[in-house]
Amino acid sequence: MQQIAGGAAIFPAAPTALRNGDVEHAYRQDSDLYYLTGLEENGSVAVLVPDQPENRFVLFVLPKDRNREIWTGWRVGEESAKQDYGADAAFSIDKLEEELPKLIARADRIYYRFGTDPEFDERMTRLMQRFNHQRQRDGYGPAAVFDPSDILHEMRLVKTPEDIEDLMRAVGITCEGHIAAAKKLRPGAFEYEVQAELEYVFRKNGSPRNGYASIVAAGSNATVLHYTTNNQRIRDGDLVLIDAGTEFGYFTGDVTRTWPANGVFSDAQRELYEVVLTAQLEAIDMVKPGASFIEPHDRAVRALTEGMIRLGLLEGDVAKAIEQGDYRKFYMHRTSHWLGLDVHDVGRYKSGEQWRTLEPGMVLTIEPGLYLAEDLEGVPERYRGVGIRIEDDVLVTSAGNCVLSDLVPKGIDEIEALMLEAR
Repeated sequence: MQQIAGGAAIFPAAPTALRNGDVEHAYRQDSDLYYLTGLEENGSVAVLVPDQPENRFVLFVLPKDRNREIWTGWRVGEESAKQDYGADAAFSIDKLEEELPKLIARADRIYYRFGTDPEFDERMTRLMQRFNHQRQRDGYGPAAVFDPSDILHEMRLVKTPEDIEDLMRAVGITCEGHIAAAKKLRPGAFEYEVQAELEYVFRKNGSPRNGYASIVAAGSNATVLHYTTNNQRIRDGDLVLIDAGTEFGYFTGDVTRTWPANGVFSDAQRELYEVVLTAQLEAIDMVKPGASFIEPHDRAVRALTEGMIRLGLLEGDVAKAIEQGDYRKFYMHRTSHWLGLDVHDVGRYKSGEQWRTLEPGMVLTIEPGLYLAEDLEGVPERYRGVGIRIEDDVLVTSAGNCVLSDLVPKGIDEIEALMLEAR
């Protein structure tokens, strides 16, 4: 409200999405609208008008309709929008065209993000055309549209204590799922069986949905970064990469571990895994207030490159191999992204040409990996068809960092002990 003084901000709910026929995908609210209001209902719109004397926060919601509620469930309604969600005023969404222009007529600008809902985009375009005529006639009305993410997403980037509480719960449930999945791993099982165990634990612990599609990738499937087919049989000797996270309070965990299907790493797997683990631990050490966002990535790249040269995957000088990007043959993604209400959460990584500085309350992933496809030329046979990634969720604190996902083992001896115990 303080940062948009003189203007008005409009946040529509996420549109529903058709799955097939007349079946819709399970609904998940737009993260910005949820962050501001806690309202999960589809078909709603939040309007913020700081300079309105009375109705500074207004909600438009689906009308109460007993017949519709019999089929699709309880609706919030106008009274609950005020009593339970704190709105100064509430209207049926049917009155949006009538009431919205009145609410924002005296604002000098509008904050609205185009590109998410084409139908609502058209509505906003018509509204601005209407205000263009009004300004010519009356001398007032919004003259420009700004993207609210420049303000709101920077707020979302630095988590409040309440945000961190929900995020820690999401990560905690995620960790429990990963441990259960590791204990379920057996040669001969299918990837989807492991996925079912993982997501059963998510749901059992109160998470309503995943933060993203679970990856359970055995053998060479792990060299496909976003593999989600999860339908292959796990073979004896495979490594199984599991990348999965679940939501709590709309915040999501994002954790990856790589497990030996038979409970024991082969010598070649151990050699590659130790390179990735060293890179991950060194990158985590770089997470602290005042550090640049890119420093953990740079440290991970150096450690990975040193390890690849040592194993004979790369040749030559470390600095030169990094400068030339040789490592990208086996490591082709960045080490970190922001984490929060979205798995790839909002907030700028750079300001101009400068990488931004880490601050307490920011949460980022640390996830180096190595990916050696089965048909990759110039790679020793013992390393082919192996994908390894180790990912943790790390909170920047005033004293340094806190690894929120450290419940899940990642040291080789710890992993083998856990899997032996499960057998």
